[in-house]
Amino acid sequence: MKGNYLGEFEELVMLVCAALKDEAYGINIVEEIKEEMNRTVSLSAVHMTLYRLEDKRLMESYLGGATAQRGGRKKRIFKMTNAGLEMLKQTKAGRISLWNQVAELKLT
Repeated sequence: MKGNYLGEFEELVMLVCAALKDEAYGINIVEEIKEEMNRTVSLSAVHMTLYRLEDKRLMESYLGGATAQRGGRKKRIFKMTNAGLEMLKQTKAGRISLWNQVAELKLT
């Protein structure tokens, strides 16, 4: 597997994809990040990140059904692999450990 850590944006994109489940495709990911994080991101930044995560074998994609809204084009749906889930768990554990080292921020 290429890379053994997640960047902050990679982690965010993976978490959003996991939350969106079968609706995890480009524009939905952008909109969810904007809604949940109050953060504006470009569709191209999300796509570049998703393809990088696929290269790392942390995400995979498949073509969903065509829709009239998209002029008959199919959506590329992204989902986390088992390796991706494990990477998120490791990242979470590492972050919690660091947070807990700061008394004012300790998670209970």
